[in-house]
Amino acid sequence: MEQLRERGADVAAVTRHEPDFLPEGVESRLADVLYPDRAVAAFAGADVVYHCAQPPYDEWPELFPDLTRGIVAGVEAAGARLVVAENLYMYGPVQARLTEDLPYAATGPKGQTRAECADIVLDAHEAGRIEATIGRASDFFGPRVRESAVGEQVFGAAVAGKRAKVFGDPRLAHTYTYVPDFARALVLLGERDEALGEVWHVPNPETVSTRRFVDLVYEAADVDPGFPHIIAAPGLALTLGGYLSAPLKELSEMRYAFEEPYVVRDAKFRETFGDAVEATPLQDAIAETVAWYETQREETAAEAEPIHIETVSEGTAESA
Repeated sequence: MEQLRERGADVAAVTRHEPDFLPEGVESRLADVLYPDRAVAAFAGADVVYHCAQPPYDEWPELFPDLTRGIVAGVEAAGARLVVAENLYMYGPVQARLTEDLPYAATGPKGQTRAECADIVLDAHEAGRIEATIGRASDFFGPRVRESAVGEQVFGAAVAGKRAKVFGDPRLAHTYTYVPDFARALVLLGERDEALGEVWHVPNPETVSTRRFVDLVYEAADVDPGFPHIIAAPGLALTLGGYLSAPLKELSEMRYAFEEPYVVRDAKFRETFGDAVEATPLQDAIAETVAWYETQREETAAEAEPIHIETVSEGTAESA
């Protein structure tokens, strides 16, 4: 919304409930677009619809496909263009760098659901019902990002002077996407005809190990919580913890992404669009995120509901 407003666009936010925050000049439209007729009414007059919605994490298989169909119906009625924000779950475990031409090989319900939703969108495009494009990001971070693999439990912990909690082996390379870059890429995809009918990995900052990523966060926060400052929950802990904690149960499907290097290639986007959207350098992106967390520390402590890795028994977690 911020990126579109900076371009002078008229913007409406379609949400189920009154949003806590909207950029200045953004119209609020309340609708549950799971239902096609409500999506049709909500999207009336739109030129581009940016689909960034998702059901509750534990209800993806039941609700996500119908949500996607509702959005496609609304876009079709409006004669608009659809830009979808996606993650990388549909690829499943990958032994090489992630590229857009990989098959959908996910075996878990969330990955399979993501694959089904992508097919719904691209099939509608191929059938001529809508114009659509998809932008995909890796695990993300940035201002206002709290519920992610490196949200509250890394940035929030750092500004509070506590130890960070991460999944899997922090020594492994892992690509992280900076949310403002993701937003700028999605806006560009909505503007460019050559984006249509294609999947795009959005530009990412340089890939480093999760350990190095966390080190940069603590350097930017200028705090030292003591050694070790990373507490890692290995894949086994995620699996065992799933029996005790609902959030960990939902995350256990994705344990593979933290047990092997997870490196995302964005060459297709860069080669097609040049420097139209360049990824923010990693240190700058981390510094900007830390600065936001520092300004929001009191609010974060009062309102955030992060995933608590400490629900895993102490015997199954290890320090790194």
